[in-house]
Order: sequence, then structure tokens, then C-alpha cells
Amino acid sequence: MSFSLGIIGLPNVGKSTLFNALTNLGVDVANYPFTTIEPNVGIVAVPDERLQKLAALEKPEKIIPTAIEFKDIAGLVKNAHQGEGLGNQFLSHIREVDAIVEIVRVFADPNVTHVSGSVDPQRDLEIIETELILADLQLLENKLETLKSAAKSGKHEDILKVGIGEKYYGALSAGKFASTVNLNDEEKKYLHEFPLLTNKPILYVANAKFDLEKKKFNAPSHEEGQGEVIVNHNHYDPLFFSPSRGGENPTIILDCQLESELSELSEDERKEYLKELGLAESGLTKLIKAAYQILGLITFFTRQSNILQAWTCRVGTRAPQAAGLIHTDFEKGFIKAEVINWQTLLSCGGSKYAHEKGLLRTEGKDYMMQDGDVVNFRHAP
Repeated sequence: MSFSLGIIGLPNVGKSTLFNALTNLGVDVANYPFTTIEPNVGIVAVPDERLQKLAALEKPEKIIPTAIEFKDIAGLVKNAHQGEGLGNQFLSHIREVDAIVEIVRVFADPNVTHVSGSVDPQRDLEIIETELILADLQLLENKLETLKSAAKSGKHEDILKVGIGEKYYGALSAGKFASTVNLNDEEKKYLHEFPLLTNKPILYVANAKFDLEKKKFNAPSHEEGQGEVIVNHNHYDPLFFSPSRGGENPTIILDCQLESELSELSEDERKEYLKELGLAESGLTKLIKAAYQILGLITFFTRQSNILQAWTCRVGTRAPQAAGLIHTDFEKGFIKAEVINWQTLLSCGGSKYAHEKGLLRTEGKDYMMQDGDVVNFRHAP
């Protein structure tokens, strides 16, 4: 199962630099708007200490981490919903991803031009927010016309869809994201028919400069006329609070350029440098973990043919469907799942002792996978 996140933002805010750091791909980051036309795609391993601890215990021949797909999407400008800049391409690429990583520039640098001529994070947020809302309104205007025509037949399903569309349209017209609309269980069955940009999970990244000497992040001040920014290590930041998005949103504070430089070091060198900077982990690690969380994903582990592998599934996935991620035949012929929590497996000394002590649980078709499960799926040939 593949999950993707689109990295978006205004031109020259650090999107491609961040993407380079994430994937170590040589993406063009020339200092002018619209460098990125087609989205660059990179598969990024999800950092997971549990996998390493299990590997140290079980000593498999091969370790395969789970991963997330990142897409570097062309920079957006004002009036993108009307086709300005590369607006049409930008919006179409966003519709294809599962979640959005929005980069907001909070650093000042005379050598890196800003498309609006100055650094103002709140203004930039509002530009992107407005474009997403207007793009969704355009989609809904056309869709509602079709839905209302179909609803004339009196069919309950069609009437229900019109109601959903009108709820969304009302919220968007008031400047609210579609994600602020509450739908009942029956209405949620038709969510897939409303591919709205503002319904996607959003993770905000404040691209700030990290002061290597003071070992802290710098940010433009109100006195500099660049907007007041409070940058800290909290999971939520006042900069990214907006009623239109339904309240506080998950944010990561990082220095994209520093992260790019760190990504070029060996693992040992990177750990040592982070220690010198007083950072427990890199901003990229925080970003990847947070991205994993906003998608509502969990990880389970398997060991087959002496390969220890991490797998991704959504919260609420049942055992047969999880088995199907490994091979479709596993789902079709599912019999049972032998499950143990990764910490229990570590504490008992490994798979051999888990079997001897009877610590493996036998779960059936209704079992919902839990984060950290180590599982062996039994299936008919």
C-alpha cells in the first residue's frame, strides 16, 4: 500500500531543498520561481527504532523498513486557481496525494528572492489557503449542478449527495476548509466523491534558520516588518493557528538548508553533528514521523524467509487485509494471525522463547492490527 505526501508552498520557500534532503535526489533548486514543473517523486524510509532493536535480537539476513512517498510540487502563486503561474498543474498534482506538507518561509535572506518581495509567513499562508479554497469552490460549483440535476429523480442517494455538496460549499464560501465540515456516518460513505483539496490532512513546516553558535532557531521579528513569528519546539505553533483550518495544526520547525547538509553525512557523522547542535534528532526524522501520523498509519512487522520487514496500514485495518499487503493470496487464503507485541518479543528474548512461553496470540479475521504488532500470517496455499 503506497501513501504519498505533496510538498507545497510559494516559490523559493525551500520545497526542493527539503525534498533533496529527504530523498538525496539531485533536484534542480535554481533560485527562481517555477523551477519545478513536473513533481519529483522520492520514496523515503520511515525512521523506526523498533525495527533496529528487533533486528539486533532476531538477526535477520535482510531488513526492509516501511516507507512514504514524497512529491515535490511546483510553487504556487496568487490566482493559481485561475491558472496563474503553474496553477493548473499545481492543483492537479495536489489532488493525487494523500496528505499535504506545506512549507512556509520564516527566514530572511537577501540572496534568496521571495516571490512577493518580502518575508511574511502569515500572508503566505493566507495566499495558499485562499487558492485551495477557491479551487475547491470551482470544483463544487460544477459538481453541484450535476448532482442537483440527478436529484430531481427523488433518489435518496442523490439527494444526500446534494446535501453534502451544499455543506461543503457553505463552509468554503465562508472561508473555511472542507475539513471543518461535520458529516454523519451515512454521508461519510460518499466522501470519495468529493476530492477536495481542503479535506486533506495538512502538516505545516516552518523553514527557519538555525543559529549554529546559539544552537537555536532564528525567525524574523515584528520590528523588521516581516510579521511576528514565534518559533519554538512545540508540536503546535501560534503561527499556524487558523479558524479556517479548524484550529491548531501539526507543525515542524526546521532549517531546510541545514537538513540538506546533514543528509549528505554518514549516519554516524550525522548523529555526532546533531549532538553538537544539541538536537535529539534531525528535523527530517520529526517530519517523516509526523507525516506518518497525520495519515493515520500504523506499522506492523513480519519475518519471512529470514527477512525482517516493516509494513504500513491504516488504523483500523483488519488482519486479512494486512496480510493482503504482503501478497493478495495471503488475504484470500487467510486462516489466522499469530501476533505478539514488539516489546513483549524483546523482553522474552526472541521468537524462539516467545513460542516456548506461549506468548503468541492467535487472532482471527476480525482482529484489528495494532501499531507495533509482530505477526505471522497463516494462510491456505
